[in-house]
Amino acid sequence: MSAQDVAKLREETGAGLMDAKRALDAAGGDHEKAKQQLIAAGIAKADKKGDRLAGAAYLETYIHAGRIGVLLEIHAETDFVTRAEQFREAAKQIAMQIAANAPETIEQLLGQPYVRDEALTVEQYLKSVIAKVGENIKVTRFTRYQI
Repeated sequence: MSAQDVAKLREETGAGLMDAKRALDAAGGDHEKAKQQLIAAGIAKADKKGDRLAGAAYLETYIHAGRIGVLLEIHAETDFVTRAEQFREAAKQIAMQIAANAPETIEQLLGQPYVRDEALTVEQYLKSVIAKVGENIKVTRFTRYQI
């Protein structure tokens, strides 16, 4: 296991240096197994944050091919996080997910396979973002429309 292996795992998961190193050690150097362990740990951390109030709103808009539009309202605990690049990228990814798969409810959205990594659901993807930014994030409402 090299420093490059640890760096690659950190980049993919957003985990800390020592967490990535420990996961690789525990997985016997198996990158995918270590990644899954870190994702599971991130989800556990995100579950602990789930009861915290997410009061700072952010609106994301997305138009796909000039024909499908999405307006998404997503909340974090502080406005500081809503200005963070990771949060805004997650909002964009979720808006694109809504455009692509047309869920009717938030529950349907969260249960869908995430289009960028079908091994994850949208909820698991969102929990990985929560683990990275350290605050609770909630999708509160959205609309999808044909232009």
